[in-house]
Amino acid sequence: MVVPFDQMQGLIWLDGKLVPGPEAKIHILTHGLHYASAVFEGERAYGGTIFKATEHSERLKRSANMLDFEIPYSVAEIDAAKTLVLERNGLKDAYVRPIAWRGSEQLGVSAQNNTIHLAIATWEWPSYFDPAQRLRGIRLDLADYRRPDPKTAPCFAKAAGLYMICTISKHRAEKRGCADALMLDWQGRIAECTGANVFFVQDGKIHTPIADCFLDGITRRTVIEIAKRRGIEVIERRIMPEELPSFSECFITGTAAEVTAVSKVGQWNFNPGGITKQLMDDYTAEVAPHAVAV
Repeated sequence: MVVPFDQMQGLIWLDGKLVPGPEAKIHILTHGLHYASAVFEGERAYGGTIFKATEHSERLKRSANMLDFEIPYSVAEIDAAKTLVLERNGLKDAYVRPIAWRGSEQLGVSAQNNTIHLAIATWEWPSYFDPAQRLRGIRLDLADYRRPDPKTAPCFAKAAGLYMICTISKHRAEKRGCADALMLDWQGRIAECTGANVFFVQDGKIHTPIADCFLDGITRRTVIEIAKRRGIEVIERRIMPEELPSFSECFITGTAAEVTAVSKVGQWNFNPGGITKQLMDDYTAEVAPHAVAV
């Protein structure tokens, strides 16, 4: 039986204190709930060490600044809090979720005087996709919604409100028997999936969309670095949907997805080939040093 998240045992770090998970609550009239003034991170711990924890904490702070608020903790303090809650929950391989939001002093579009809160939760979470499915390749639907023009939303923030269309698109994809959905940007170019970046292989080279209206993911950057160390050319460019038949391989990257092969996007099929499998192995090796208990 799956335990609902609000009933999970263990501790959550909330505004500087460790509290039992079921007691970590906010008021119903919280600005972050009504107006999506919240930012968050998704991180993984391997062997008790959070992979690229500081990069995630730095992005969390930047995201808050883009939403016009300041998290009242330094990057070092956020890093320490994440490690503390992970250790106190006795977890080694886990998902880590920091989230910051505006409180309930004001409830309206304007909320300059609201207290800024920060919480950090951890829980056991295996691979986002079944391991066999990751190797075989997942199926992607084509989303109806598009990533917005950067002039219309703070698209470089990992902000709660930007995921509304992702949830809708992923639900529709799952109803159609797919694992996720591929989204276009506001100009009709390939952008990303609902919670992961996307890559394609053509003639031994990797092609990936320019991250100019969506997050340049930390896992995305890691995989690009790994590929370049392997001597594989990585081309960041505009990619149009009509190019999909010209690619032989496709894979997605993200903290949750790690590196996952794609076997189908809409009507187009892909073969999870050598480059995809190599990068899956290389990414596992990249995080392996963090899987050694200290």
